[in-house]
Amino acid sequence: MLDKTYDARSVEPKIAERWEKADAFRAGANARPGAESFSIVIPPPNVTGSLHMGHALNNTLQDIMIRFERMRGKDTLWQPGMDHAGIATQMVVERQLMERQLPGRREMGREAFIDKVWEWKEESGGQILNQLKRLGASCDWSRERFTMDEGLSEAVREVFVSLYKHGLIYRGKRLVNWDPAFETAISDLEVENREVDGHMWHFKYPLAGGETYTYVEKDEDGNVILEEERNYISIATTRPETMLGDGAVAVHPTDERYAPIVGKFCEIPVGPKEHRRLIPIITDEYPDKDFGSGAVKITGAHDFNDYQVARRNHIPLYRLMDTKAAMREDGEPYAFCAEQAMKIAKSGELPSEAEVDDINLVPDEYRGLDRMAARKRIIEAINAEGLAVTVKDGEGNDVPFVENKKIMQPFGDRSNVVIEPMLTDQWFADAKTLAEPAIASVKEGRTKFVPKNWEKTYFDWMENIEPWCISRQLWWGHQIPAWYGPDGQVFVEKTEEEALDAAIQHYISHEGPWKAWVEEQLENFEPGNILTRDEDVLDTWFSSGLWPFSTLGWPEQTPELARYYPTSVLVTGFDIIFFWVARMMMDALYVMKDEDGTPVEPFHTVYVHALVRDKNGQKMSKSKGNVINPLDLIDEYGADALRFTLAIMAAQGRDVKLDESRIAGYRNFGTKLWNATRFAEMNGMKLDPDFRPSGATQTINRWILTELSKAAEDVTRAIESYRFNEAADALYRFVWHELCDWYLELLKPVFMGDDEKAKAEAQACVAYVLAETCKLLHPFMPFMTEELWSQIGCEGLCCHADWHVPAFRDDKAADEINWLVELVTGIRSARAEMNVPPSAKAPLVFVGANAETRERSARHYPAIEKLARVDSLDFEKLAPKGSAQVILGEATACIPLGNLIDVAAETARLEKAIGKVDKDIERSQKKLENEKFIANADPEVVETERERFEELKHQRQQLAVALTRVAEAG
Repeated sequence: MLDKTYDARSVEPKIAERWEKADAFRAGANARPGAESFSIVIPPPNVTGSLHMGHALNNTLQDIMIRFERMRGKDTLWQPGMDHAGIATQMVVERQLMERQLPGRREMGREAFIDKVWEWKEESGGQILNQLKRLGASCDWSRERFTMDEGLSEAVREVFVSLYKHGLIYRGKRLVNWDPAFETAISDLEVENREVDGHMWHFKYPLAGGETYTYVEKDEDGNVILEEERNYISIATTRPETMLGDGAVAVHPTDERYAPIVGKFCEIPVGPKEHRRLIPIITDEYPDKDFGSGAVKITGAHDFNDYQVARRNHIPLYRLMDTKAAMREDGEPYAFCAEQAMKIAKSGELPSEAEVDDINLVPDEYRGLDRMAARKRIIEAINAEGLAVTVKDGEGNDVPFVENKKIMQPFGDRSNVVIEPMLTDQWFADAKTLAEPAIASVKEGRTKFVPKNWEKTYFDWMENIEPWCISRQLWWGHQIPAWYGPDGQVFVEKTEEEALDAAIQHYISHEGPWKAWVEEQLENFEPGNILTRDEDVLDTWFSSGLWPFSTLGWPEQTPELARYYPTSVLVTGFDIIFFWVARMMMDALYVMKDEDGTPVEPFHTVYVHALVRDKNGQKMSKSKGNVINPLDLIDEYGADALRFTLAIMAAQGRDVKLDESRIAGYRNFGTKLWNATRFAEMNGMKLDPDFRPSGATQTINRWILTELSKAAEDVTRAIESYRFNEAADALYRFVWHELCDWYLELLKPVFMGDDEKAKAEAQACVAYVLAETCKLLHPFMPFMTEELWSQIGCEGLCCHADWHVPAFRDDKAADEINWLVELVTGIRSARAEMNVPPSAKAPLVFVGANAETRERSARHYPAIEKLARVDSLDFEKLAPKGSAQVILGEATACIPLGNLIDVAAETARLEKAIGKVDKDIERSQKKLENEKFIANADPEVVETERERFEELKHQRQQLAVALTRVAEAG
């Protein structure tokens, strides 16, 4: 006997244990012989992570598809695993060491620190996988993988070496985003650009040799508005500390103001006067002559735009800062370095990287200072020397020209410190070449995005992709398989032994200064005395880019790889299209080939879901205090209620606005099904293995069996087309309305009647329908349906039951009962609109009824009488005056209102309600016609107001109809 109420807290752990004991989710579970495969790889959560609403939505949708296809008999695999999350994990462990007052990373050394990370991973990492199990995720947990597993590490080495030897990975000096907190390069995608309060300082760069020129400004009509002699060029900057590394000043080729001094030199106004550097004034398309002074200082080693200008114009790049973003302390004294830099500038030739690298252009007094401290000191020195551009203050005094303004500043998304563009040696992948086949795959339809509009985002990124910086200056991660010889020659191989063999062959076969040295080292060989390994590790996304095939055993040709690659569909948020989807496409098309050597895509479909926002449409964030913890919701309402809510709100291309009251509502939906099953059980429900829908004789049973088939068709079609909200909505309508509200209600007379044959058919039919309903609902609400499945008396597990294939349909029976449902619903709505007391019984008059309607109304009069509160049934030619009317096909059902309501009171009530709605409509309309509101309010707020306006108009229309009916009744 079912418990009176469903207790998710006690049932869900019990069901999870049942699944685990049955090994219910193993790869291939419930597969029919010769079945096609269906596989999904989980977007690997960070080993440091915990379940958030994005995870909950993403994994619910994956689980719906996996459970659906498993029940359809396909050979399914949902591959789970975690990402080692380089920066995040290293940060967690370093913080833990600090909290425990243990030696830091650098004090203990690399090997000991890596051991600590592994210890942490085994003890505390990966809690998110247990949280996914609480959500009901039906992964093959026995196949759990980790991006630092030996098998996956082998795949990483294999791909890296292959890409290197094909010229698609290289080492070079380029400008990268540098995180001073973690002392590593990070990708563009790991940088958050935030608007902050900033300053723009205006300084004078004196012309070399005291030269002067006539500076002329004109208005739009060509009239001279300013003309003066100047011995400087004015520069505006938000980062004065980078002036020390300037290589040139650039102006636009068409800027007439500076034409007299293009090609001449100016002096950087920082450092000892006797060693002030001179830099050329050049032209380039980059400066905007209408912004600021129109002149831009070019600091190619510390600004991405400047870097491009410097490359185009052969301007040297001078690195000013160390790995912690403090001003460099290494190298020769400033005087010597400034002299070197002056020679380079005047030569007009781009120096070698080695030459520039040795030049530290930080004056001695600023060396070792933090960049912000150096900024302050440099500003003070320039102001003291009178080289700041000045303006008049309120009292007429000359003061330095400093603009206070909002600026966009880059921050590390994990460190929250300001990112420094930094010129460093890094490893890069030729992303442009790798992207070409990945672009073609989507353009030619071999991989599709759902919704399709995300293809544009994908193309915009891929077609403009930059070289991918794949190295990180961390210790936790896949150490780059590259070793350096004594002369810096690099050897890239999968193992140190292979690298050493390559190095020996290189040095012994080439006459040169290192041949004898290597031969000598080999005589007394010890590991590491010839080669030194690169200390950098790979970007985390390098290993996760191999996920669709490395998790299946590649580079070994495993049975799983043959069965489940390519995978079927990828479910992901739009925020990692660049991070992950693009990487997987590029890597897979490089690595995975069919028998003919044709590249094979990692998946045929990418389903991109939207964000989960709060109920007001705001993005969840800790700073706003609106973060919703899915685990708290599972504790309160159960996993099924959360899953169903996320699914029914997951409309393609629309963000999920999550309101806790909706989750409570869908918990009630589950309770409704539970109570319905309990009611059927109390009325003798019995699962009959010989029951066949086609053998049902009662119209009510043939109707519900037809509606079941329709629901199954709708749910199947919706899941296949990734319209999860439509599938959930179809289930909600069928379970709540057809099954619970109508079928069980209409069965009550049968259960209480004396017709034993009809009763037995109803008892068998309701058991069959409830069991099949459990199947359809299972992918969405797996815990409750698994429990109900066993309580109904079904054999085996619901998760392994055969998916309901619609095979029965009786449109005549369906039309008849749907006519009854429509009639009763219409009468109830009319009574409610007219404020008819619930206890009042009303006559029912049909106008224009044909023979079929007369027969139906007579046959179902007992149900109409009870459910619609009707006390008589008549057929007339004309509708009674003042009646509420319901149109049903050719007939009109009329409810005379005269004796049921207080006409005067009801008229007053409706007029008052209309007046209130009119005021609300007026206020809403004014708001929507207010251009400032439309321009300044959040788009979600504007959309909510538009929806409210339409709802108010609908209410107004309904009230007006009701008022007309009352007037007629009076």
